[in-house]
Amino acid sequence: MADRAEQKEERLVAAVDSFLGHARHARGLSEQTLRAYANDLEQFVGFAARRGVVGIDGVDLELLRDWLWEADQRGLARSTIARRSSSVRAFTRWASETGVTAMDAGVRLRAPKGGSHLPRVVSADQVRGLLDGLAARAATDDPGALRDLALVELLYAAAIRVSELVGIDVADVDRGRLTVRVLGKGGKERVVPFGVPARDALEAWTSRGRPTLAARADVPSTALFLGDQGGRLGVRSAYRVVARLLGDLPGEGPSGPHTFRHTAATHLLDGGADLRAVQELLGHASLGTTQIYTHVSSARLREVYRTAHPRA
Repeated sequence: MADRAEQKEERLVAAVDSFLGHARHARGLSEQTLRAYANDLEQFVGFAARRGVVGIDGVDLELLRDWLWEADQRGLARSTIARRSSSVRAFTRWASETGVTAMDAGVRLRAPKGGSHLPRVVSADQVRGLLDGLAARAATDDPGALRDLALVELLYAAAIRVSELVGIDVADVDRGRLTVRVLGKGGKERVVPFGVPARDALEAWTSRGRPTLAARADVPSTALFLGDQGGRLGVRSAYRVVARLLGDLPGEGPSGPHTFRHTAATHLLDGGADLRAVQELLGHASLGTTQIYTHVSSARLREVYRTAHPRA
C-alpha cells in the first residue's frame, strides 16, 4: 500500500517538475515568474496531499477552489491568491495540452473576488431544503442515501472538518449524550455536541444502512461512515457528496464540506451564541480565527438593514 501511494505521489511531483522544466525553457518568462511557479506549485502539492490527492488524476476544480479558498481564509493578500490561481492554471493547462491529463481542471478556476475575506455561507432555508431532499431519498432505505443524510446532518450540526468527519469511528458517537469525539488539527481531541435530527439520521444509518455496506468489505471497519465497497469513507468521497448538493446553489466560494462548517458557525452566532463557545466547538486554537464569523454576521445584518429599514 505504501509503495503504491509513494508512486502516485511521485507521479504528481514528476508532473510539476516536468511543467517547471518546460516553463524554464519557455520564451519570455522572467526568473521571478519561474520562482513564483515553483513556490506556488510546491504549496499546492502539499495541500493536495493533505486532502488525500497524491496523483495528478485526482486534481479537479473542487480541489483547486478549496486551495485558493483556504489561502483566502488564512488572510493571504489578494495579489498572492491571484498569483496562485495563475500558477496552477498554467500548470493544468500545460498538463492538458501535453496529454498528461485528459482535461484542464483549472480552465474554470477564478481567484476569490476582492473585498473582505468572508467564507461562503448558505441560508437556514437552503440547508433545510437540502436536508429535506436527502431525507426523502433516505426514506427508501437506500444505504447510500442513509449515509449521505447522516453525513450532512453531522457536518452541519457539529460544525466539524471533513478530515475529522471521516476519522470518526462508531465508538466515538454517544447518541445518549448527543456528542461525538473527533481528532482535530495537531492531533487534538475534542468532544462536540450535535442535535436530535443528527442523532435520528445517525441511528437510521447505523441500523439500516451501514450493515449493508459493511457486508461488502473483506475486512470489517470500525469507521462510522463507509464507502460503497465497505471501507472507511475517504475525504474525496465526502467532498463529492457535498459538492453535488451545493453545486447548484447561488453563492461564491467552494461547494465542499467546509461550507457547512462556515454555515453552522455563522448560524450559531446569528442565534446569539458566545464567540468563545463557537471557538471551542470549531476547535480553533486562536479566537482570531473564529472572529471571521462575526464579520459574516455583521455583513448579513447590514444587508438586512439596507433592505428593510425605511431610512437606510
